[in-house]
Amino acid sequence: MKVDPITFAVIKSGLDSIADDMAYTVVRIARSEIVKDVMDFSAALCAGDGQMVAQAKTIAQHLGAIPEAMASVLGKFEGDLHEGDVVIMNDPYHGGMHLPDIFMFVPIFHGGKRRAFAVVICHHTDVGGRVPGSNASDSTEIYQEGLRIPPLKLYDRGVLDKTLEALIKINVRVPDRVWGDLSAQFAAAQVGKRGLEKLMQRYGADDVDAYMQELLDYAERMTRQEIKGWPKGTYRFVDHIDDDGFSDQPIPIKVAITVNDDGTLLVDYTGSSPQVRGALNSTLSFTHSLTYLSVRCVLAKDLPNNVGLFRCIKVKAPEASVLNPVMPGPCAARALTGYRVFDTMLGALAQIVPDRVPAAGEGGNSVICISGLRPNRQPFIIVDMICGAWGGRPDKDGIEAVTNASQNLSNMPVEVMEAEHPVRIEDYSFVPDSCGAGRYRGGVGIRRSYRILADEALLQMRTDRVRFAPYGLAGGSPGGRSRNFMEVGNERKALPGKITTRIGKGTLIVHEQAGAGGFGDPLARDPQEVIEDVLDGKITAAYAAEHHAVVLAPSGQLDAAATVRLRSSRAGASEGERHGG
Repeated sequence: MKVDPITFAVIKSGLDSIADDMAYTVVRIARSEIVKDVMDFSAALCAGDGQMVAQAKTIAQHLGAIPEAMASVLGKFEGDLHEGDVVIMNDPYHGGMHLPDIFMFVPIFHGGKRRAFAVVICHHTDVGGRVPGSNASDSTEIYQEGLRIPPLKLYDRGVLDKTLEALIKINVRVPDRVWGDLSAQFAAAQVGKRGLEKLMQRYGADDVDAYMQELLDYAERMTRQEIKGWPKGTYRFVDHIDDDGFSDQPIPIKVAITVNDDGTLLVDYTGSSPQVRGALNSTLSFTHSLTYLSVRCVLAKDLPNNVGLFRCIKVKAPEASVLNPVMPGPCAARALTGYRVFDTMLGALAQIVPDRVPAAGEGGNSVICISGLRPNRQPFIIVDMICGAWGGRPDKDGIEAVTNASQNLSNMPVEVMEAEHPVRIEDYSFVPDSCGAGRYRGGVGIRRSYRILADEALLQMRTDRVRFAPYGLAGGSPGGRSRNFMEVGNERKALPGKITTRIGKGTLIVHEQAGAGGFGDPLARDPQEVIEDVLDGKITAAYAAEHHAVVLAPSGQLDAAATVRLRSSRAGASEGERHGG
């Protein structure tokens, strides 16, 4: 078939729009805050052979895992997929990521032939297991984490499997929310099905098939072409997770990226930590996903987001490592490891394309899970995923109170949390002086505090960057570190980054997220920009003097003469150090 560039562009845009319509449907229909407000879900379209051709503007971390999950579905049901079938799965050892993320695959037929799949993934509030939320970092085997679902048909030729429905509902603490979100996934998949049927009716199913394959090949060609322009060689970087909550031992993530002459990359994680006891292990599908999206972040913006890009990247992750665990390794809190994979990848990519990579962000969202019983004995579960800050960029500051660059989440509104659950948010603010200094500063961290109004609750925290601060680049300083506290009465005590513990009514939980790293020499920052940060409350006058050698007058404005003297003395001291003075 001869490819018509106009038809190609229209079909590409049509596929992207259909995927986005699927995402909007989830937001409109979902029951839980984690889906409709935090927006922890994804949507995509795959060709009839299972290759992902389009994805919605949703959670990037999910989408690179679709190929392995799809392979698991096709491995079980190839030859037994029919109009009206719906397949679900969540098992990390069948291509999934962690148990709360339930995949839904809906095959789409036209003219009696399977032409595509609609795929929707949602993070569910609870899937059973030893603790509410099914997301604890201190589980020690996957059997503790909740209901494992291998690829199974939820609908068979349009008929709901009542046995599977009953099995799911009886194993989760909030069945109305879980089933409501599954129903939102189903509705979104039907939107994708109808949209794609209209596209096939207009252009012909065979032509749409052919253009899908061309879209994959086009993404591969464009990716290879761009990588061929990168400097050849092997580039290494290492970053760390603080610990797994059971041991004080840091968890290193090491990567070596080799740029090959043919426009491909070898990403080798040899030397990373062995599989850990806590639930931080990242399944291979998730490690692949974070690897792909890290590379995607430094490629041209107009390159299609599909598996054509994935073809150019080979990933090597040792078996039984924290990036490729074996049974029965727990993985409920694997997102933290994914964030650190992202940071590590960007650290290596900064050596290859330094003008495209920012300093490290806050280290990934913090998860504060608070659960318990209401007075009527009905359970409540808060899964609060706090998004923080971007690192300083090569040409501008980092930003704060924004999703981590590897995701597309939103902070849960305070009003929604308080209206739905027995908790009061007493502080939701920035943490002054938490940004990494640089010519372009990092974003400041977020503080959030929770007053427990229930008689008793279970607290689960999965936070990091307490010991290993987010790195700066090009001479920029690291960001501030994360901190956690618990206040009972007038007594405040520090909490570790990862903990599960019972707390009583009136307890105040305080989390301060890490700030992001800075980019470039802090002494090169425009003094007036430093003053603006002071006036905005993002940094103090003491921070301005210490990190940027900027002096404020008693009026709060710039003391230009004192600033020049201080910067000159700092520059002289640095020059002396370089020459052994």
